[in-house]
Amino acid sequence: MKYLLYFLLPFALFSCQENAKNDFVNISGTIMNKNSDSLKIYNKTYSKVITVNEDGSFSDTLHLNSPGFYTLYDGGEYARLFLKNGYVLNMSLDTENFDESISFSGLGSEQSNFLSKKVLLEGELLDINIDEHDSISLSNKLTDASNKLVEFVEMHKDLDTMLSNKVSMDIESLIKNYGQYYGDLIKLRENLPEGTISPLFTDYENHAGGTTSLVDLKGKYVYVDVWATWCGPCKQEIPFLKEVEKEFHDKNIHFVSISIDKQDDRDK
Repeated sequence: MKYLLYFLLPFALFSCQENAKNDFVNISGTIMNKNSDSLKIYNKTYSKVITVNEDGSFSDTLHLNSPGFYTLYDGGEYARLFLKNGYVLNMSLDTENFDESISFSGLGSEQSNFLSKKVLLEGELLDINIDEHDSISLSNKLTDASNKLVEFVEMHKDLDTMLSNKVSMDIESLIKNYGQYYGDLIKLRENLPEGTISPLFTDYENHAGGTTSLVDLKGKYVYVDVWATWCGPCKQEIPFLKEVEKEFHDKNIHFVSISIDKQDDRDK
């Protein structure tokens, strides 16, 4: 019995060490041309801010509530990650070439590298010049994009099933949303060709609680920005729009942002 206990004790210690090693993500890396002194990694149930050193290096541990999709925000742009406790990741990034440069190495890196490559592929396939497409050719272009995205997922055999299943399910809705977006643009250009008098935008509720109509700005150039609270890229542009507004503050131009949120999202 004594020898059996001696044998079991190291085994138990080894098992505990293995469990301890797997209860967090170890993430480190280097950022060139950093946008801020911190990174934020988060989803709906988790959030962690990581300090970025003066030289752009960082290192920290993430004790995740569950495996899945997380957002990385560097103070300027966003990236999507797939994380699971036990991963050991090293990230490299040059913010001046954000999407093209972000990459990961180490245990679990293939998951987030896949997501980064998918972003680039979607940008390539879905950046459609609607001036060259009618509704029929647009449909063909979107079908081709859908097929290539499905092929791209199937090429990556090393993906976590949670990741591959979610991405595969999202392709259909992604193509549908782009189809509606580009379809609306085609209709807009058909209904409001260049030279058409602008819609009047009558009595739109403004940020101060009153209303504004386009006629109120008669005699000025008007810059119209369309955005929504659910549109991440739209919100990223807000600080830059403020800079442009400041630059032209003494000119005869008025900047207007129009939200296309649903009424249910008004409080946002």
